Amino acid sequence: MSNINKVPAGAGAEWLLGAFALIRKAPLALGLLGVIWGMLSMLTAQVISLDVNLGLFMQFALALLAPILFGGMLWAASEVHEGRPALPGHLFRELREGRAMSLLATLLPQLAAVAVLGVLLIVMIGPSGLEQLKDVVLKLQETAQAGGQPDPELVRSLPVGRLFLWILTLFATAIVVSLVTFVAVPDIVFGGKSGFAAMRDSFLSCMRNLPAVLVFYLLLFVAFVAMNVGLLIVTLVLQLVAGPMVAMWVTNLLLMAVLMPLMAGAVFYAWRQMLGNSVTADTAAMPTHLEA
Repeated sequence: MSNINKVPAGAGAEWLLGAFALIRKAPLALGLLGVIWGMLSMLTAQVISLDVNLGLFMQFALALLAPILFGGMLWAASEVHEGRPALPGHLFRELREGRAMSLLATLLPQLAAVAVLGVLLIVMIGPSGLEQLKDVVLKLQETAQAGGQPDPELVRSLPVGRLFLWILTLFATAIVVSLVTFVAVPDIVFGGKSGFAAMRDSFLSCMRNLPAVLVFYLLLFVAFVAMNVGLLIVTLVLQLVAGPMVAMWVTNLLLMAVLMPLMAGAVFYAWRQMLGNSVTADTAAMPTHLEA
């Protein structure tokens, strides 16, 4: 097991500021990697409208590629941190480095969570309750599309208490999965660990530094809301100028161009501080929001 460094709660803010500073150092190069990832996602969504089976297969393949692509984003972030350029080839680097299986292992907690939550939903509300929930959702969608007001009796007919308990379980499970995988990918890419060892150390490091992780997620949420407000304005302008299809493509690609480098940079610095061998040196070398 690796030595887990204890960091202050304010370190969560440092991770996010360090990520923004990395983007400022190489906005086009890092943004291009996010755009490539975004284009793969958008093309997959478009294929579904032409061929459902092919589109679903492509979505499944892209989901499998996600930790590998994120490992490439992390490598690009480390290159920019060291003063070297981020290159498009970095995005698929981990396919050539023999770490694909370890990276794919980080998907297992998510798959296990989906399976457990699915079973719990069936147990808690039963097959008849699932059919009832499906009917209510369809009726609410039809009402929304028609521009009408939803009937409150539809919701009252559902087992609200059990659904609320299941939703709480969903949130708790999502939190646990996020802690298990938070710094697992960089621990595989830079630390050379197996997938399961990296996930174990990710969970332990997050639990030891829970205040910093919570601060990071809170600030990330604020940043995400701010980005979405800006993108909403861009979307409205583009819809007027170029139409809804162009607006959808441009805004989604812009979001990926910022969000993916931001996440990669923040997770890179979180790993360096919590699981790196020389936390003092790492912190001193971290760029700040004051740097150009």
